[in-house]
Amino acid sequence: MTFGKTLLVALAAGTLLVGCSSNDAPTTEADSVTVREGWVKAADDGMTSAFAEIQNTGEGQVRVVSAQSPSSPLVELHEIVSSADGSMVMKPKDGGFVVAGGDTKVLQAGGDHIMLMGVSAPLDPGSDTEFTLTFEDGSTSTFTAQVREFAGAQENYGG
Repeated sequence: MTFGKTLLVALAAGTLLVGCSSNDAPTTEADSVTVREGWVKAADDGMTSAFAEIQNTGEGQVRVVSAQSPSSPLVELHEIVSSADGSMVMKPKDGGFVVAGGDTKVLQAGGDHIMLMGVSAPLDPGSDTEFTLTFEDGSTSTFTAQVREFAGAQENYGG
């Protein structure tokens, strides 16, 4: 085989490899997200809160629009805001949680959090419960949160 033919075969093979390579870019919002440090406040019944770090490893923003958990029939995304009388109250977060590309959204006591309303069975310290986040594009991501004893997060519900 001559040098010219060898070069042509090598270039053609390289083109085929590049054309067939997989694209590692995320295809859904959930593909860009890693949830870390998930935990939920222990409760026998009623309402409780869950917290976590939502890391977006992609370039574009992602938006969490809802959450579900087998521990509660009603789960909402909440924020803490100042009411007309100056007290801090929690209310549903309009539009959900936005996480910019390359950024991390921290859900924490006294700030944005996941609210479980009507807890269906006791959440005992040391146990785990699952959460499924739904993103604006319809994709989902599930994470496990450890139940912990926590005296804080006693905000009033502002509806």
